[in-house]
Amino acid sequence: MRRQGVVGMRRWLAVGLAVVAGAASLTACASEPAPTDVAVAWAPKGRAAVVVTWKDTGLPNRITIEGVLSESPSYVKYIPAGDPNRWEIPTSAFPPDGNYKIAVATGTSQGGVTSKLTRSPVFDTDGPVRPSAATVAPQGRGVMIRWSVPVAPQDFTPNDPLDIRGKKTQSYVPMIGRPGAMLKAIGPATTANRQLIKSIKPPYVFQLRTQNEWSARIGGQVLGLTSSINAAVPALAQFSVPIRVRGRVILQQVGCELETPCTTKRATPAGVPVTVLTQVAPGARWTPAARGTTTSGGYYDIAVPTGGSRPYKITVPVSTKGSTLTGTSTSKPAYTKSVVRVASAGFVGGETAKKRGTSVTVFTTVKPAMNTTVMLQAWNRQTRRWVNSKALPMRNGAASLAFTAAQPGDFVYRFVIPGAMMFGRPIDGTTTPQLELHVR
Repeated sequence: MRRQGVVGMRRWLAVGLAVVAGAASLTACASEPAPTDVAVAWAPKGRAAVVVTWKDTGLPNRITIEGVLSESPSYVKYIPAGDPNRWEIPTSAFPPDGNYKIAVATGTSQGGVTSKLTRSPVFDTDGPVRPSAATVAPQGRGVMIRWSVPVAPQDFTPNDPLDIRGKKTQSYVPMIGRPGAMLKAIGPATTANRQLIKSIKPPYVFQLRTQNEWSARIGGQVLGLTSSINAAVPALAQFSVPIRVRGRVILQQVGCELETPCTTKRATPAGVPVTVLTQVAPGARWTPAARGTTTSGGYYDIAVPTGGSRPYKITVPVSTKGSTLTGTSTSKPAYTKSVVRVASAGFVGGETAKKRGTSVTVFTTVKPAMNTTVMLQAWNRQTRRWVNSKALPMRNGAASLAFTAAQPGDFVYRFVIPGAMMFGRPIDGTTTPQLELHVR
């Protein structure tokens, strides 16, 4: 029993000595001198990396990135003993929009950290400020796109060693996306706030890849839309009475996501301008007759003043609204034939009952105010037919006939107005409503 006690005592002493020896070893490792004067600066040639420098006595070093109120990225680099006290960390290793320090210690990948950490000053990795709005306007055969950028948010690490001085600290890469193709750059980066695209037709989406030394963001979008239009135009119209032209406008717009081909989708917004064009005479130029805009669902309903017979076609003109440009489209021409309009017809004085032997004047006025010959007809009750009574001259669209009510009875009259020609196209004639007269 005593021998077992001695053995146990020896084992306890051995373990105790080992613990003491280990503690002494850790203390020795941790007591190695820490690096000093850790500093950060931009690497030359485009700020693609952050240069870390420090001072020590030729010992091996470990470099890490520490987040300040931000998550620390998993970046570790070991520098062998004797190598220059300098290392470049690519900007891609830093998460955007955070605050960080570079920590340098003495140590190796096998032996671990053997000194205290020494840290650089805090710096931020704030990304670029995305453009808040973009506008587009036609210019020649292309478009001029302008954008504005809001004031940068507050800098919580002012004057840090990696701050870039000057107003133009970010640049903009113009990009265009078309259906079935990837969003791609169409020009070099610029620090201006405008971009002229000399030749471009919808459909497309324009975007800016806004970039600074840390990261890039997409913003400043402009949409170039294509349009299609259909129309229903009445075949007949009374002269000078407006017709209703109805139809629908459908737009196609492009949408793009990074790393995927752009797609198109249909849109039927309200507020799209619509113009009704007409050709007054054969071979004449097409001129606007009326204007309107679409309502919800892309529909339009426009009152169009009429004149002589003529064709009409409806167009979506090239228009811009903020960051949207709508391309033109036109319906097929449709011909509307005019019909002479009876403006008034009846008996002078408005009396439709007269004594036998009194004078009666029957009249009519029409539009257009034409000069022609009209026929006054009377209804024959025996033959049940209209019978010509008298041909009358019409001047400036007015005709009348005075006669004596010779016989008692009920009589029915009407004027037959012939057609006419206006601006080289025919206008259909018409008849007045039935004019009833009672003679007692």
